[in-house]
Amino acid sequence: MTAPLLLCVVLVYFALLLGVAWFASRGADNESFFVGNRSSNWLLVAFGMIGTSLSGVTFISVPGAVGATQFSYFQIALGQMIGYAVIAFVLLPLYYRLRLTSIYHYLGERLGPRSYRTGASFFIISRTLGATARLYLVVRILQDAILDSFGLPFWLTTAVLLVMILLYTFEGGVKTIVWTDTLQTAGMLTGLVVCLVWLMQSMGLDFSGAATALSDNGLSKVFVTEPDSRLFWGKQLLAGACIAIAMTGMDQEMMQKNISVKRLADSQKNIVLMSIIMLGVVLLFLVLGGLLQIYAQQHGIMARGDALFPTVVLQHLPAVVQLIFIVALISALFPSADGAITALTSSFCIDLLGLQRRDDWTEARKKQVRQRVHLGFAALFLVLVLVFRWVDNPSMIGLILKLAGYTYGPLLGLFAFGMLTRRSVKDPLVPVVALAAPLLCWIVDSQQKALFGGYELGLELLVLNAGLTFAGLMAVSRKVPTVQSKRN
Repeated sequence: MTAPLLLCVVLVYFALLLGVAWFASRGADNESFFVGNRSSNWLLVAFGMIGTSLSGVTFISVPGAVGATQFSYFQIALGQMIGYAVIAFVLLPLYYRLRLTSIYHYLGERLGPRSYRTGASFFIISRTLGATARLYLVVRILQDAILDSFGLPFWLTTAVLLVMILLYTFEGGVKTIVWTDTLQTAGMLTGLVVCLVWLMQSMGLDFSGAATALSDNGLSKVFVTEPDSRLFWGKQLLAGACIAIAMTGMDQEMMQKNISVKRLADSQKNIVLMSIIMLGVVLLFLVLGGLLQIYAQQHGIMARGDALFPTVVLQHLPAVVQLIFIVALISALFPSADGAITALTSSFCIDLLGLQRRDDWTEARKKQVRQRVHLGFAALFLVLVLVFRWVDNPSMIGLILKLAGYTYGPLLGLFAFGMLTRRSVKDPLVPVVALAAPLLCWIVDSQQKALFGGYELGLELLVLNAGLTFAGLMAVSRKVPTVQSKRN
């Protein structure tokens, strides 16, 4: 399929997104932008969150990693089920009871203003790095597949795509994204199913035959039983649970959509339904990755890692499959950035600028400030995508989870301390603790061979980071007197 035709497909898809955004954002105001007027449909939120949770990294990196780690990623997905249950039945009731617009406001009420701003700042750092890494991966593939042939530089491709995202998120925010995420998730999952079915048919396999082929080639191993391995099942389950709690339950982007649902019970149904569907979708991605490995071996394809899936599709599959793949790819691209920019704008305006508390500002001025912040984050995304281009990594999912271990750990520790203890912290020292914990983790990670010998420290880095934050908060806290404790 020619590059001009693929480009036309991208433009038609974007026109459809703009139409959906225009329909959804009519009459939008600041309340619509931040929490969708608390009237989002829970089924739409549940379905759309699948696309946001998966993104282009899962679409490309999970299948590409099967050759190196088999189905061990499924251990993380199982652990995430535990984490999603904690979100549904512990965190969401808290957020709804407090009627939060920003979930980090809880830290302010429980621990103090410095804790509040520290939590929001770590979210901003975490989501900015994670979202731009995800965005980079998909933009790189679109650049290689389509836009290099037009002579367009990578920076211009990224800038144009970010302008596209701004066009449909600038006014409506969450109110718009709930609908556009639904469209994008549908496109991504359609691409997954079509590519999987075509590969099976081209190899003469049904589901039973595919399972046998994966087993015979040693690609379907799920549980790793060696305790020293970074992929040991116990580590992966624990890491998966903590990743879900931190990267979904303590992430403003993800929770902003949940708390836009009117009723707590519906928001809980959203999380439970999403977690069940996610488990099945991850399994399909792993099966696809295994079949891609076998197909590559049979046809002498040397591509591995993140390059495997796009290489097989764009160089070896029929034009119609390439077309669906590109639609699925751009469906994975936009959720990587649109919800992130919106949530980052919300957090920066509400948590750091105190926009909702500025009674001396008119709604028009608040909107102007919010739009300028929105533009600022889009510019920051452009810069960071170019940085990721410079330090290209063969497996972006590994890099993203590594970054999450450093940046989400303090958030997990802060929320855990607030919810599991009734102690009062010395609020001015909280930023110091939150910065010291990831620094200590970096030292431990860089010296782990000397410290642990054959034991490999993997995704449990997030747990260690949270534990160090929790311990540091305990060290700078005091027991609250009984009377005061009752008031809290």
